[in-house]
Amino acid sequence: MGTPAADLPVVRINVDVPLAHLDRLFDYLVPARYERTAGVGCRVRVRFAGQLVDGFILDRVESSTHQGKLHFLERVVSPEPVLSPEIATLAREVADRYAGTLADVLRLAIPPRHARVEKAARPPAPAAVDPAAAPIVDAVPGWGRYRFGAALIRALRDGRAPRAVWSALPGEDWPARLAEAAAATHAGGRGTVLVVADARDLDRLDVAVTAVLGSHDHHVALSAALGPAERYRRFLAASRGGASIVLGTRATVFAPVRDIGLVAIWDDGDDLHAEPRAPYPHGRAVLLARAELAGCAALIGGFTRSTEGQQLIETGWATEVVADRETVRASAPR
Repeated sequence: MGTPAADLPVVRINVDVPLAHLDRLFDYLVPARYERTAGVGCRVRVRFAGQLVDGFILDRVESSTHQGKLHFLERVVSPEPVLSPEIATLAREVADRYAGTLADVLRLAIPPRHARVEKAARPPAPAAVDPAAAPIVDAVPGWGRYRFGAALIRALRDGRAPRAVWSALPGEDWPARLAEAAAATHAGGRGTVLVVADARDLDRLDVAVTAVLGSHDHHVALSAALGPAERYRRFLAASRGGASIVLGTRATVFAPVRDIGLVAIWDDGDDLHAEPRAPYPHGRAVLLARAELAGCAALIGGFTRSTEGQQLIETGWATEVVADRETVRASAPR
């Protein structure tokens, strides 16, 4: 028998088990030796049904409503809070919508731990964004060619939360337009998540964001091709607040960006945005849910409009950002 922690001795843990009827939080006691390290969002090991299994701490409270005896958690795998409350809420929403379990969604949302990367020296905390020193986004001739395009950029810079479905002009430099939207959001002191379908699009977007912001200091690009160590290093850069703009492929919809101000997806009709692993969420649906929960801006773009995008316009959830007929004709090939 151990000694419980003196302060907030009970933790509520999501246990990584595949059974749907066990998809709920379980209460455990915090041993006194883990009083300072067993924080919300960190990885732990607990004994469940006689076996040691992984889990995440989702809450830490003074007492439990469970009437029986509580077991102590076995070990704090890492004190790093990799699961933020916002992403935990989003994961629960996605699990419920797709009839999956929270553990399944968290497996998609949080990359495996890489101990050597995690123990490396933390970078210095980023300085607060100075709007006067932030890059000035010129909406002309880029976003200015679209009806409500310039207004969209101004709203992002002012800290508002517009919702738009963007039909890009033929031949449009779409990475540059997304980079401008991210820069405007950054100038407003908020973070951005940009999602594309594949690595080729991600490379183009990475170059565009670097060109607009001037360096890699404010953003990271995430993809499975990076390898476990580099991917986890970049994930931690966002989780620790060192990168306010995260761009990447499918799993980036769950990126732990602080003070999220904009979520955007390019070519949402591409099949690659659909997750092939249970519970099979679609990137567009996850980003829309995140925009609702976080109260942030949402931008869905593409050269062709998906039926889901059209529905968002017809229901009034989003505004149509499109060029007039003369501009489309001038941009299109003869």
